[in-house]
Amino acid sequence: MGIQEISQSSGGQEHRASTHDVLTDLRALEYMLDHDMFETGITRIGAEQELAFVDEAMKPAPLGPQILELINEERATTEIGQFNMEFNCNPKVLGGAVLSDLHHELEELMTLAQDASMKLGAMPILIGIVPTLQQEHLSREYITPKQRYYALDERVTKARGGRYDIRIKGVDEINFSHDSVMLEALNTSYQLHFQVDPEDFAIAYNVAQAVTAPVLAAAANSAVLFGKRLWHETRIAIFEQTVDTSGQDIPTQRDIVKRVRFGEGWVKESVAELFKSDIARFRNMFKADVVEESLAMAERGEIPKLYALQTYNGTLYRWNRPCYGITNGKPHLRIENRVLPAGPTIVDEVANSAFWFGLMKRMPKVYPDLTERLAFADAKANFVASARTGLDFKMRWLDGKVIPVRDLILGELVPMAIQGLREAGVDGDDIDKYMNIISERTETGRNGARWMISSVEHLHEQGTRAERLSTLTAGTITRQQEGRPVHEWEVAEIRESGEWRHHYSTVGQYMQTELFTVRQDELIDLAASIMDWEKIRHIPVEDKEHRLVGLVSYRALLRLVADPVKRKSESIAVEDIMEKDPVWASPSMPTLEAIQLMKKHGASCLPVVQEDGKLVGIVTEHDYMRIAGKLLEDQLRGGNDTQ
Repeated sequence: MGIQEISQSSGGQEHRASTHDVLTDLRALEYMLDHDMFETGITRIGAEQELAFVDEAMKPAPLGPQILELINEERATTEIGQFNMEFNCNPKVLGGAVLSDLHHELEELMTLAQDASMKLGAMPILIGIVPTLQQEHLSREYITPKQRYYALDERVTKARGGRYDIRIKGVDEINFSHDSVMLEALNTSYQLHFQVDPEDFAIAYNVAQAVTAPVLAAAANSAVLFGKRLWHETRIAIFEQTVDTSGQDIPTQRDIVKRVRFGEGWVKESVAELFKSDIARFRNMFKADVVEESLAMAERGEIPKLYALQTYNGTLYRWNRPCYGITNGKPHLRIENRVLPAGPTIVDEVANSAFWFGLMKRMPKVYPDLTERLAFADAKANFVASARTGLDFKMRWLDGKVIPVRDLILGELVPMAIQGLREAGVDGDDIDKYMNIISERTETGRNGARWMISSVEHLHEQGTRAERLSTLTAGTITRQQEGRPVHEWEVAEIRESGEWRHHYSTVGQYMQTELFTVRQDELIDLAASIMDWEKIRHIPVEDKEHRLVGLVSYRALLRLVADPVKRKSESIAVEDIMEKDPVWASPSMPTLEAIQLMKKHGASCLPVVQEDGKLVGIVTEHDYMRIAGKLLEDQLRGGNDTQ
């Protein structure tokens, strides 16, 4: 959960004081390690379940704080986006019915969320990125009203010069800018914790790094953002590009390490190496409200909370993060796995948990020489490849062996994880149940990401863009409630999108986004040819920054043909006949308002322009004829029903 009560360091004396507190906590940690003050001989596990909320139209519902109040559950907490929240499961000892217990607790918590959200006209969803999330939902007005989140937004945004540039290329490509760290709210994850003995930390952490790629490949569930098919685990790319405070215009010769990262090398001896590496590279963003004499406490045999170090650690985002904690008065170390997405179902998440826990338990024994047989650069490259392509890549494994990740999972890692769970005393039936899901998912190649991509391809050209994204969202919720693992899911069908009126309430939901445009200095014959080839009656005119500057219509071309003087010229430019400063709509403009605007100005189309003036779409009379047709069908159908 991290430290919630924080205040901003304003620099100067306060910043030096907060740095002193972090360094003191680090020395206290090292003292505790040297004097064997940590709990050993027990393996506890934990899980953090993030979830999102959508309304009846499948749009993000900013109701997290209200739902949290209705639930009144100490295991629940807020997230940065008001349409998200998080549950923290109780720690459990790895053994016996731990997997079933985790499953039951997750179901209990999700039932609480579902019952509370239904009272407010919403429903929860487990998914890495909600398909219907749009950039408008990432504005500051959607930030959960807590000082921690406002401070994070202010600090990171300032460090980035007020601009977040996101570029991701998958099957499709996306390139956009934003002005808030709320981009982080796109990501919904399922995080795991694994307690380790201090003397085993180095090998355990290195194992966690090595198996990140295959575990993530099997679990990927975030393939669609803003309707684009991107990475199989797009969360990774979004998070790494968002929470970065390295600044702008960095010399190309300089190597910059980011706050969100896989790491720089294998751990050699101790957890302290990771904290020292972070402190050397990143300055403190916040200070802990509580200050303690942690080193003096440790020297007296007392157990400090290490508030300053934990606050600092909470602003760094290693994909496998070292953590310090206290259970029953005893300090412990654990590794937090931050790479996994939420969903697709609870049973899938518990299967992912079993896979990771089993590998963490067994692999240190099988490969104590792991770091001598696998280059760190290869482990890091495997991680990126798994995020990009899920189960569809070859990874470089031990001793330079190159192997399809699916073959590695099925032939080596699943048997190893099963053995690790057995050695931990986990119930045999549970092992079979959850590890069979990993095997079958891998054999079919059908994880959550693949289901999304297959559904997008199946829905191609059916309905509007808004209907297709709502179909993905609604289809996910329906299948989650059924409880079947994702490899058994059928592709989403357009009929699942729900009430059609929900998808035509604003211009941005049904506007055409594949645009044919021209520049104002181009030949008008080009515009006429495009209109003929593509059977369209309007062509927006944009400048090199994609800002709308005019509109060429079929009527304007007819007037040109009827003008004997202009027809004689062979080099008429678009700007000579285009309509300058045409009437336009914004993506958020209500449909009725757009219709009235067209009627008022006698326009047969509306270019759609976002706040920065850039052209993003177009709506035409044909679009409104389609809406009128749907309304007429509903009326006729309703009339028949009453006869």
